[in-house]
Amino acid sequence: QVQLVESGGGLVQPGGSLRLSCAASGSIFSINAMGWYRQAPGKQRELVAIITNGGSAVYADSVKGRLTISRDNAKNTVYLQMNRLEPEDTAVYYCNAEIRPSYSVGLYVYWGQGTQVTVSS
Repeated sequence: QVQLVESGGGLVQPGGSLRLSCAASGSIFSINAMGWYRQAPGKQRELVAIITNGGSAVYADSVKGRLTISRDNAKNTVYLQMNRLEPEDTAVYYCNAEIRPSYSVGLYVYWGQGTQVTVSS
C-alpha cells in the first residue's frame, strides 16, 4: 500500500506564512511528479504547483512569487512554502504524486487527505 500524509495547515493572518509538508510512504519503487492542489468552498479543485523529480516546477499564476514548491527525494516528501498569504488562499490543500509501487509496473496517482488553510484576521 502507498499513502500520502499532509501536515502543516492552520489559521494564519493575511500576510503571514505557512509551510505544508506531504510525505509518501509504503511500498514505493519510484516517484515522478509531485504536486499541490487546493479546493475552496463552492469551487472546483485547482492546481497550485507541481514539481518533477528533477526539480522543475510549474505554478498557477495566482500564486507565483508567493508560494514555493520543493521536494526531498530521499524522504519522498514535497513541501509548499506559502508566504504573503491572502484571504483568497483559504482552501483545503491536497498533495498528489505519480508513484510506481514496488508491486506493480504501472504508474498511479495518489492523493493525500487534505489539510485546511485559513487566512483570516
